[in-house]
Amino acid sequence: MTSSKLRTLLVGLTGQVEQVNEMAGNMISELTTSECQQLLDEHHFGRLAFIDESEHIPVIIPVNYLTHDGNVVFRTGPGAKLTAALNGEPVAFEVDGIDAQQRIGWSVVVLGQLREVTEPTEIDALQRTPLVPWASGAKQHYVRVDSERVSGRRVSVADLPSNWWG
Repeated sequence: MTSSKLRTLLVGLTGQVEQVNEMAGNMISELTTSECQQLLDEHHFGRLAFIDESEHIPVIIPVNYLTHDGNVVFRTGPGAKLTAALNGEPVAFEVDGIDAQQRIGWSVVVLGQLREVTEPTEIDALQRTPLVPWASGAKQHYVRVDSERVSGRRVSVADLPSNWWG
């Protein structure tokens, strides 16, 4: 299949999905940057996605975090996350949530570069935060996602069976 045929097919399918969603009362809406930042600020558990260079495979690792100066920060010890930070690797960070009663879900994705925090004044400031690693082991390194792009979306689903959400 040529790329133009594939594009035409995808555009057609997208239109059909939007039409079905509209008919079912489902809505997908983009979140504003400030809504994304508020959700990042209010939550403290997300997923970090990056390429583990030692094994040349993509990995997704859950981390507890906080936001500091508008960026996601977490603690780590020696290993793949710290190596990625030392190399300034590109990463994606995702946090999400659902409201089962309202049948609304949301997701925020941060794209950026992973960096170890090395500035002494920033380390001092982070040491005064409540950021305590949940995973066992020494996690003496602070790592920051230097945000390049933040996006998010909210999904509301009108007509699902009541047992869909568990």
